[in-house]
Order: sequence, then structure tokens, then C-alpha cells
Amino acid sequence: MRTSQRLENAITKLYIAFHNNELHPECCKSCAVGNILDRTESWKYLSDQHGSTTLNYLGNMNQMSNRRFGGYTPLELLHIEATFLKACGYQLPYSRHQNSKPKNPQDKEMLFQGLSEVVAFLCQLDQVPNVMDYTKLFEVENDRPKYELEY
Repeated sequence: MRTSQRLENAITKLYIAFHNNELHPECCKSCAVGNILDRTESWKYLSDQHGSTTLNYLGNMNQMSNRRFGGYTPLELLHIEATFLKACGYQLPYSRHQNSKPKNPQDKEMLFQGLSEVVAFLCQLDQVPNVMDYTKLFEVENDRPKYELEY
């Protein structure tokens, strides 16, 4: 299956961040979008609240200018981050003091769940099948695997 360069780059960066323990939902440089954008935090100025999918003035200006960051529009970035936070158990928009959040934001299983949802969303944005969907591997036809593994 062919995927876009932005999807390949995003998945690679998230994979590296996950395995290097550089993924943290509460840090704008270490969250899903922060890692996709090379561990920068400039994207946080596109909205007024972490986890919000509403662009602020600066976000709207960049969106209307068709500006892209890592291949993604400002609105796509906000939706990527919201997907990650929600899948990790955060009440959105995230506020350190008011909304519910997981007890351990570094829990690997929780982070994996968040990344799985993000990858599914990234694939949806690029209109390709979810690269993490392994269910086809277990489909059978006449007691034989329906699909072959590609090595």
C-alpha cells in the first residue's frame, strides 16, 4: 500500500518518540503533534486551549492561508492532538486544574492506545486503510489464510 510522505514521516516520528520515551500528552513539545513537528511547540499558538479543535485568530489566519506544518493544516493538527488526548483519557479541552486526566500520563499502554487512534486518524486524513489494522491477517477462506504476509 502506498502512503503519503506526510503519513510516513508522522508515523516514523511517533514510533521513535514512543520507543525513546519521549511522548508525553501534557507537554506541547512531547505530545503527538509536538513530535510530528520535530519536538517544537509553535503549533500550540494555533488554539487557545490544549486539546481544543477551535482555531484562534492566528490559527485561522494560517488555515485561510493554506499554511501547512509537517504537511498538515492547522485544523488537522488540532484534531490530531485532540484524538491523542481523548484516547489517552483526557477530558477536553485539557486544563491542568479542572478537567479529568489519567493518573499516569506516561503509562505505555495508555500511550499506545493514544497512538493507535492517532495513526487511524492520520490514515483517515490520507484516505488509506488503517496501517495498524491487523484483522486481515486472521481472515481465512477454505481453512487457509485469505491474505499473505509481505516480508
